[in-house]
Amino acid sequence: MGALPALRRGALFAGAFLGPFGGGLTAAMLPELGADFGVPTATASVSITAYLLPFAGAMLVSGTLGERWGRARTVVAGYALYVVASLACVLAASWTVFLAGRALQGLANAFTTPLLLAALAAAVEPDRLGRALGWFGSLQAAGQTSAPLFGGLAAEVDWRLSFGGAAAVALLLAAVGIPGGAAPAPRGGPRPRLRSAWSRPVLRLGLVAGLGWGCLAGLNFLLALRLEEDFGLGAGPRGLVLTALGVAGILTARLIGGAVDRLGPRRCVLAGAVGGGVLVALMGFVPLLGAVVACWALGGVCSQLILVGVNALVLGSGLPNSAGAISVVQAVRFAGTAASPVALTPVYHADPLAGFLVPAGLLVAGVPAVLALDRDPGVSRG
Repeated sequence: MGALPALRRGALFAGAFLGPFGGGLTAAMLPELGADFGVPTATASVSITAYLLPFAGAMLVSGTLGERWGRARTVVAGYALYVVASLACVLAASWTVFLAGRALQGLANAFTTPLLLAALAAAVEPDRLGRALGWFGSLQAAGQTSAPLFGGLAAEVDWRLSFGGAAAVALLLAAVGIPGGAAPAPRGGPRPRLRSAWSRPVLRLGLVAGLGWGCLAGLNFLLALRLEEDFGLGAGPRGLVLTALGVAGILTARLIGGAVDRLGPRRCVLAGAVGGGVLVALMGFVPLLGAVVACWALGGVCSQLILVGVNALVLGSGLPNSAGAISVVQAVRFAGTAASPVALTPVYHADPLAGFLVPAGLLVAGVPAVLALDRDPGVSRG
């Protein structure tokens, strides 16, 4: 009898991997997609945007809606939609149908990720929340880091294989479910309201996540530019270097989670922001390739300190609409990541060093300043 709950708890972590994996799946197969659908490679890159826009947009409301409908029921429905969307990509005969499938994948993931985080927080002891969130974050990093690799390997045979595999995993996760079974949303109490997820403390934490992720982990494009221009690295070596951030986050997951539990999430967020700012600044001017790679890898540790710390601040605060709150925070986080290339690429082209110093300054000064505004003890403890 104890095997099924254990399996469902494991499914929470597997779901953490699936979402980012689906988002980055097409990154390494753009030429193959373009050739099959008769579109330029630059147009094929829209397949990434088609996933991320519905994903980030729907998360503004998906957590609250999921709390209304019931976490387990909503997550299973999200997985079912992910299966349908992935199969639509496999069977797509036109570029338009393929993009529609990608958009449905992103929409489905928006109704799984925040609810999985809320369910995880409810399934573990409060003094072990940081460790659980650390593992969750590490699997998200693993999905994001491994997606281009698996997608590229599949494209060597047939890119559709990768989407078929994603559909099979989602189907298995839907069959297993999550802790809480298929019970409907609780009755008798007030229904979660969207307004409760849009409180000022939650939005401030979302801004912290957006700054932290957009100015650190989201700088892969900026680092890629410097690796090409200053060190002459080709596409393959650049891609290998960029995986260092995710790998470092995976390897230090337990350490980061334990630090959040022992030291408190607020201190860990501040340490990650200040340390990450120093590393970003160093990446902009150190002349040795090995040192740049080391800074980027250590940045993975700092980015996980920020992410796990922010998630712990939200989910450990006792908010009545925790899934809605974490959903909004994650949406703002991805918005910050999406804004980073648009905002920083012109700065880099005007002055390459300034392209790194600006995000470094936002991490060192901006994140502590936003956290200092948070006076709600229910959200900012630690």
